[in-house]
Amino acid sequence: MSNKLWGGRFKKDIDKDFFEFQKSIGFDHRLAEYDLYHSLIHIRVLRKAKILSSGEFQELDKALRGILREVKSGKFKFDPQAEDIHTDIQNRIEKKTKAAKKLHTLRSRNDQIVFDEKCYCYREAVSIKNLLSKLLDSLITLINKYKGFFMVGYTHTRRAQIVLFKDYLGAFYTMFVQDGERIVNFLKRLKIFIGAGALAGTSLEGKYYQEAVKEVFGASPLAKKIMPPINSLESVSDRDFVIEFLSIISLIQLHLSRLASDFILYGGEEFSFFELPESFCTGSSLLPHKKNPDFLELVRGLTGKVYSNLVSVLVMMKGLPLTYNRDMQLNKESLFSSVDTIKEELKIMSKFIPKIKLSRTKINQILEDESLYATEIAQFLVYKGVPFKEAHHVVGKLISYSQRKKLKIKDMPNELIKSFHSKLNQKELIKIMTPEYAVSSRKSTSRKFSTPKL
Repeated sequence: MSNKLWGGRFKKDIDKDFFEFQKSIGFDHRLAEYDLYHSLIHIRVLRKAKILSSGEFQELDKALRGILREVKSGKFKFDPQAEDIHTDIQNRIEKKTKAAKKLHTLRSRNDQIVFDEKCYCYREAVSIKNLLSKLLDSLITLINKYKGFFMVGYTHTRRAQIVLFKDYLGAFYTMFVQDGERIVNFLKRLKIFIGAGALAGTSLEGKYYQEAVKEVFGASPLAKKIMPPINSLESVSDRDFVIEFLSIISLIQLHLSRLASDFILYGGEEFSFFELPESFCTGSSLLPHKKNPDFLELVRGLTGKVYSNLVSVLVMMKGLPLTYNRDMQLNKESLFSSVDTIKEELKIMSKFIPKIKLSRTKINQILEDESLYATEIAQFLVYKGVPFKEAHHVVGKLISYSQRKKLKIKDMPNELIKSFHSKLNQKELIKIMTPEYAVSSRKSTSRKFSTPKL
């Protein structure tokens, strides 16, 4: 059991089982870099307040930057016996300089951890934003590869209307654009506070923090986010940013899951619209012919975990009194889990999508289904002055007759067609019942792809 940042008022040692139960170093070591930034800012504030001498400041700065180099190079090994990452870093500094006894002056882990988590969310949000940009690029690649191709649009998993493949895939493109915009807005609103103390602020002046942030970060985008707290009580008790970030990730996961479900469905033998890339599929240990869409199935399956991470933090926070409570420690594993999951999925999906192949032959076979043109026929009648309710009824009867008699509408004699309505005729129906006509007749959608500035 390592040294702790507290304990003076206690007469008895902490129970060993309880210590193991309550420590968080096993997961919050991932915040080491941001915790070191907090300390680098803090020692500058202490120097400005004349609590640290110039020599003490230099010793602490050197020791902290040494550990920071270890973290950035991947050489940092956390102490599994430490209570948390704050304690681990404190203990390391104490081995390097006596000035370490002043490192924690007028600050609290309550302030440190919310600072660390917000910095983590900022960096990971930028990373996810960049991964979304790559995913959008991959969708555009596939759209351009099959420009002008038609696709069957479904409602209730039943054939509905003919659409362009570009519009079909564009639906997912639009979803991910909106996800990217949510990330951008999250980054714009995020404020990273420092100097709240345990809850009520400290005697250190806010202007010192502003100056110290500039010294540590210069003109980096992150520096513009860090500031003294507006309300210190809210600052240490706030985990709304975690909930908001997890909500955005959950929406991205939702869209990935829907995309995966479509590709699984249309890539199966019953549809065979798509040929899925083998490098992202696996086989069966018993059935030699199988090519299983395991990547897509795992994406879909992981949705439950991502949702549960969001719900667990919502439930944890719902009844907490102000300000900081130890319950809040438990949000970090949910946060890390969802971030890791979504980043891996976005990375792989961006490689998966451009390798999909469309079966034009199979799709064209489905496009022969004349019921796909029912709406266009009804629309034709409407523009001939027939009320839509009547047109809807007429076309329903026409389609039903065709299917019952196993007689294509295009092959019906003109007299038979006219028996359903005098405004109908074979020549017009042959013209109407083509994918090109069906798609071109729709004027209410722009079909333009906006290039998002993510």
